[in-house]
Amino acid sequence: MSRWSLYTWRRDGRSLRRALPTLTVLAALLTTSAGAAAGAAGAVERDVLGSGGLTQIELSSFEGDASVRPLTTSALRDAAHVPGVRRVVADYSSVLYAEEDGTYDLTSRTLTPGDELPVTGGGIPARLGPGEVVVPAAAQGTDFAPLLGRTVAFGYTRATGGASGTTAVIKLKIVALYDPAWQVDGPGVAYLSEDTAALLAAARAGQDPGVFRDREGAQSAVVVVGHQRQVAAVTRSLQAAGFSASPVSDRVRNLPGLFGVADLAMRAGVLVLALAAIGLGAVRAADSARARLGQFAVLRILGSGRPELRRILLGEAVLSGGVAGVVGAVVGTGLSVLLAGPLSAVLGLPIGLTDALPGPAWAAAAVVLPALGLAVGTLLGSREVLRSDPYLTARAHG
Repeated sequence: MSRWSLYTWRRDGRSLRRALPTLTVLAALLTTSAGAAAGAAGAVERDVLGSGGLTQIELSSFEGDASVRPLTTSALRDAAHVPGVRRVVADYSSVLYAEEDGTYDLTSRTLTPGDELPVTGGGIPARLGPGEVVVPAAAQGTDFAPLLGRTVAFGYTRATGGASGTTAVIKLKIVALYDPAWQVDGPGVAYLSEDTAALLAAARAGQDPGVFRDREGAQSAVVVVGHQRQVAAVTRSLQAAGFSASPVSDRVRNLPGLFGVADLAMRAGVLVLALAAIGLGAVRAADSARARLGQFAVLRILGSGRPELRRILLGEAVLSGGVAGVVGAVVGTGLSVLLAGPLSAVLGLPIGLTDALPGPAWAAAAVVLPALGLAVGTLLGSREVLRSDPYLTARAHG
C-alpha cells in the first residue's frame, strides 16, 4: 500500500472512501442473513434432527392416488423387512371427546418416534401402552393438569352405517401433558399408542381394527433406520417398492419462512456483495481518478509512475473495503443476535444468542469481499484514466 493512500483516503473527499456506505450495508445484510440461517439451522439440528430425525424416513399415503402404495398391514410389513430398517410406526387419526367433564374434541394420533413433545407434566415412556394417552395441558377451555396420572373416560365414535354412528367409551390413563403452544399436528391433539390409534380410526370407519389396517391402512408412517448413513439407501429401496418415502431430515432442513429466506439470501448475498464491490470499484476509481487528474499529473511529473498512482488507488480501495467489511460484519452480527428472539417464535424452536452468530466462513466473506472486489474494480476502472499524458493534464489544470 502506498504511503499516500492513508493520507488521501482520510483527507480527500474524492477518494474511494465514497464507496464505504454502500459496501457496509451489503456486508451487514450478508452477515445478518448468515447469522439468522446459522441460528435456525442450529436449532433444527439440536431440537429436531438431534432427537432422531437424522435416522427417520416418513412414508405418506395419498387417497385416490394409485401410484402411491397404501400403508396397509402387508405394506408396512414389507417396509419393516427392508435391510437397515429397525422399526416402522404407523399413524392413524381419529377423535376423542369429553365423556364426563368438559366439552373438548381432541384429534387423536399415534405418538411416532419423530414427535418430540415439550412435556410440562408427567413423563412419556419409550413406548406408550395401549391404555395410555398424552394430552395438551389445556385445550378448548379444559384444564387437564388435575387429571395427570388419572384414568379418564373418553368418548369416541363407532360407525354403525353409511351416515350413522353411536358413542363408545374408552378409558385411558393420562401419563403426560405437553405445552398447548406446540401445534405441529394442529391444536388439541391426543397422542396414543399405534394399536389404540388404529382401534379408534377403525371404529370411526365402522370396521374391525384388523380389517381396517389390512384394507384402509394408515395415513402416514415413520421408518426408523439403524444409522443415518443408511437413510439414503433405505429411502431408495422404499421408493422402488412403491412407497412415497422421504427422509425427515430433508423436510426439516428445508423449513419454509424465514429460515429458507435467510438461507437463500445468505448464498445470494456473497455473489451480490462481490459483484457490487467490483462494480463500485470500477465506477468510483474512474470517477476519483478523473476528479484528481491534476494531482496525479503533478505526482507523475515529480517522478511517480503509473504503478505508484495505481498503488495509491488500490490502497484507498483496500482501506474502504476493509472498513466497510469490518463495520458491516459487526453491525450484521448484532442484528442477527437481536433477531434470535423473533426467529425463535416463528420457527417454534429455541435459538440462543450464540446460535445466531454467523459462521467463520461467512463472517470472513463479509470482511474480505468488499476489499477484494473494490480492489479488482479499481484496477479495471483506473486503467484508461491513468494513461493520460501528465504534462498536457498539468497544463490543462494550470
